[in-house]
Amino acid sequence: MSIINEAAAAPSQLATALAAGVDDISSDQTVTFQQYTKSTIPTDGYVFWVATGSAQQFAGSLHILSERRQEEDQTLAANQFVFTAEEEVSQLNAIAPDSMWVGAWNVDGASLQVAFSATGMNYQQAGLWHYRGFAVYPALASQLIDSAADLPLGPIVSNSLPIWLGLPSQAAVYSPFGYAPIYPSFLVPDNVVPPYIAVHIDPSLTITQQAAPYFDWSARSNPNGDPSPLYDVPSFQLMRDTVKLMFYGFTNQQAIQFHAALMDYSVNSDDFGFGNSPAIVDDKRGQVEIAALAMKKTFVIQASYNSGTADAIARRLILSAGFSSVTVS
Repeated sequence: MSIINEAAAAPSQLATALAAGVDDISSDQTVTFQQYTKSTIPTDGYVFWVATGSAQQFAGSLHILSERRQEEDQTLAANQFVFTAEEEVSQLNAIAPDSMWVGAWNVDGASLQVAFSATGMNYQQAGLWHYRGFAVYPALASQLIDSAADLPLGPIVSNSLPIWLGLPSQAAVYSPFGYAPIYPSFLVPDNVVPPYIAVHIDPSLTITQQAAPYFDWSARSNPNGDPSPLYDVPSFQLMRDTVKLMFYGFTNQQAIQFHAALMDYSVNSDDFGFGNSPAIVDDKRGQVEIAALAMKKTFVIQASYNSGTADAIARRLILSAGFSSVTVS
């Protein structure tokens, strides 16, 4: 009986000693965390994070590893952080796809925004929690904003992505499009369960099929004057994208129906044309723990389109989304 009591008391003694050590080396440091809410631009799926709610402070020790990088389009210091907290920060542990907490820390006179993506290597007996992440890279800093009023009002991408993301709006005419949500590649929401479609447009394979774009200045009385409202200077240019559609949760027949509906949409709308004869291809994605394969298929289209058409579809999506062209989750 005494052995059990001693074993139960040991973790508490260890945690007390380690907490005192953290306080000592960190000089009773606290880190301020700000909550952000996810906002998605419906025209092209771009994600922004809007500051919401009040900030909170948590006690712990912050370790920093800085690595200077020189790349083709940026020179930056990649700052990796490990935050050792004396109590569990439930906000960082919660699985909330539409919300995140970002820490603020001053280094060499500059304020860094630290986003944490991993936790682990925690001994329960130690009473310490370790959270790992990186400071937001300068190129991504524009995705964290202070207010919904700072969200852009128009599409960000310049390719055909609005055409593909707008396919569900055609469900009234082409019913298979209403079968599954469609997301841009690398911006599929957390833990989405099939069926769904991810769209990837290879940026290196976007080419022009027209020598130069046509700019419509008719709506501007003074082209060199003050900036005009959105869409006052539309442009038109024949383009071609390599579009990869990745289906999850589709049977063979459902994929065939989607292909047929896509052909009808192309013929009846002229929003895009096929520059190849695409085929539905089965793909392999497995998980060893369950010894099974996902229902994944790919469909690669050489799509020709007019840049003005993609812009017009984006505007329709803005109007259908209502207020400020964003969906705030």
